[in-house]
Amino acid sequence: MILDLSRFLAEEQAVWHELEGLLTELERGALGHELGTLQRLHYLYQRTAGDLARLHTFTAEEETRAYLEALVARGYGQLHMRRVGPRRKWRIGHWFFTRFPRTVKVHAVALGIALAATLGGALFGSLALALDRDAKAVLMPFEGLRGSPSDRVKEQERDRSSRLEGHHATFASQLMTHNIRVSVKSLALGLTYGLGTLVMLFYNGVILGAVVFDYLRDGQTAFLIGWLLPHGSVEIPAFVLAGQAGLVLAGALIGWGRRQGLRERLRLIAPDLATLIGGVAIMLVWAGLIESFFSQYHEPVLPYGVKIAFGAVQLACVVVFFAWRGGREVADGRSV
Repeated sequence: MILDLSRFLAEEQAVWHELEGLLTELERGALGHELGTLQRLHYLYQRTAGDLARLHTFTAEEETRAYLEALVARGYGQLHMRRVGPRRKWRIGHWFFTRFPRTVKVHAVALGIALAATLGGALFGSLALALDRDAKAVLMPFEGLRGSPSDRVKEQERDRSSRLEGHHATFASQLMTHNIRVSVKSLALGLTYGLGTLVMLFYNGVILGAVVFDYLRDGQTAFLIGWLLPHGSVEIPAFVLAGQAGLVLAGALIGWGRRQGLRERLRLIAPDLATLIGGVAIMLVWAGLIESFFSQYHEPVLPYGVKIAFGAVQLACVVVFFAWRGGREVADGRSV
């Protein structure tokens, strides 16, 4: 109950005006997020709401009551609305350098399976070629890889200007388009409950293992590393991550003890799938540029030592990027 209305109004008006000022700042996004400021705002809101309740006993103060009702409504709306802060602009740098590696870490099991399938294929390809030289015609997908590695190296080293001179951009775009298409296919094959994705990962591993074994057996180690490492240090991990995305999709389809329905499971992993395949696409664009403008040059134009050093540094950067970038994970496997 208010015993002295004039004194009540004189004392409380300062509180109301302070609350109004803070609400105005909050609505403009200019109010800080310090704990003390927010506590003060909450206190002023509660006190003003109490003043409004007490003032209802005075029917003569309709103008003041209407003012307080509007002020309390503003305060309630600002304090109880779902606040996400100033809407963040989508930043590709933050997405790629933080969200992408976080997502890879969250789905570590799928990554491990994808890597195991690729390494298993590589082992199979190298053993098949070691046991049967004629298997090269079946294992190698491109005509240029079916001949003698030594002959190919001699031919490449004679071409001092690079066979792609004047066509680097076209070749790079073809590589990017083809590799991204293969990656999207690896993701889409997750719809086969992961079987198609695993087959593609295994097959890519078979080709890689066969090529590596063929060049090593023929004594072309320096050429092989200098040719594959600069672009392969990014391209090969990108293919593995594309397979990871397909296995994440397969996991959502299968469920494996999850309580959500299929539609909810797919909805939950959709952002992660987009992040994975988007990150893979960026990696493949970079790998395509490196393969076209750098990997295709060989000695004596570009020493193998330089190419190997570049590829080794790039591989170390890839490892650091996925090992240390991103954030911590919460109990349900989602990144924060």
